[in-house]
Amino acid sequence: MNIPAELKYTSDHEWVRIEGNTATVGVTDFAQSELGDIVFVDINTVGNELKSGDIFGTVEAVKTVSDLFLPLNGTIAEVNPGLESNPEAVNSDPYGEGWMVKVTIAEGADTSSLLDADAYKALIGA
Repeated sequence: MNIPAELKYTSDHEWVRIEGNTATVGVTDFAQSELGDIVFVDINTVGNELKSGDIFGTVEAVKTVSDLFLPLNGTIAEVNPGLESNPEAVNSDPYGEGWMVKVTIAEGADTSSLLDADAYKALIGA
């Protein structure tokens, strides 16, 4: 199970890479393995200001559809354009080509609830 130490995680199995006031968000290796083969990613929230825990889209696998939850307050700035034609990138490269959104982090956004890699490993029993 790949759990990069430099990222932050949520109990809903999203990962976050914070660079300045931008957060890149995707689903973890654990989440994609639990979902199975991903066939469609539906995110139509660009420009929306959302709060931590709000649904920013869905991911559809062969047997299920799962909501995607925003890990921190911010505005959806960009959706990964490659996922429209290549949703399986979430399975093959969840921390790289399979990223989902870039978020402009809201002023004063609370990141204290995000988990480090060790805490996420404990959460999933890895």
